[in-house]
Amino acid sequence: ANKCRFPKTIRWTGRLQTQLEPDYQIIEKGVNGRTTFHPDPLEPYPCGKVDLIPCLKSHSPIDIVVLLLGTNDLKSHINLTASEIAEGILALATMIQTSDYGVNNAAPNLLLLAPPPLGGLTELSERFEGGTEKSVALATLYSEVANSLNCPFINLGDHIQSSDRDGIHWEADAHQIVANILREKLEETTEEA
Repeated sequence: ANKCRFPKTIRWTGRLQTQLEPDYQIIEKGVNGRTTFHPDPLEPYPCGKVDLIPCLKSHSPIDIVVLLLGTNDLKSHINLTASEIAEGILALATMIQTSDYGVNNAAPNLLLLAPPPLGGLTELSERFEGGTEKSVALATLYSEVANSLNCPFINLGDHIQSSDRDGIHWEADAHQIVANILREKLEETTEEA
């Protein structure tokens, strides 16, 4: 797999920033290898549980948090079920919704995204053994989390596919599609506010 990330101008966050009015600021906090709530014992990457509160605090006040994690939790050595991954997302979402790092010391708004299912795994097939079936289940489980927390939800698997080059990452056109979807959703949120 190509270990280099797409440049900021290609990633959905950078593309979204160019589509929004100048007074919007997209703060990208994506980290390759990040898991949701349970750390990966074989990788030196922090998990969302460790990173979330310092991130929220450092960028407060925040209007909306877009939460998209779960693919790295599918690694076979982490040994989580789809339900356990969704429980981690619920814990992170609850941390966001009970924080005071939004506007006027309220909680930020939350938009939960489910990652697309894994694609055709190539050299990563052993590392993600059993992950494809779990990845398909995440959308329904994340939707249930969003319903329980009364926050908006988008299943990215309805719109994009993971690349068959490695089965994990997205192609450039998928990043554009996600940017377009998020722009529409943020515009809806702004109109409702």
